Amino acid sequence: MKIFIWTLTIIAVALIIFNATKLNFDNLLMGESQTAIITIFSALCAIVLLQILRISKKIEALSKKAK
Repeated sequence: MKIFIWTLTIIAVALIIFNATKLNFDNLLMGESQTAIITIFSALCAIVLLQILRISKKIEALSKKAK
């Protein structure tokens, strides 16, 4: 599970970097830039959710260990 979470995190970071190159700062909310912004925010949300999952698994392991 740990490898799966880190793999998805790396893919999300790669998506952010790729879409950052697609941004047109003169016209951020039009065309391809709009799609890039939406994808960047989606990838950021995915990273946050994956890190929450990683931390919850760590807490679960610690609570099982304590019992």
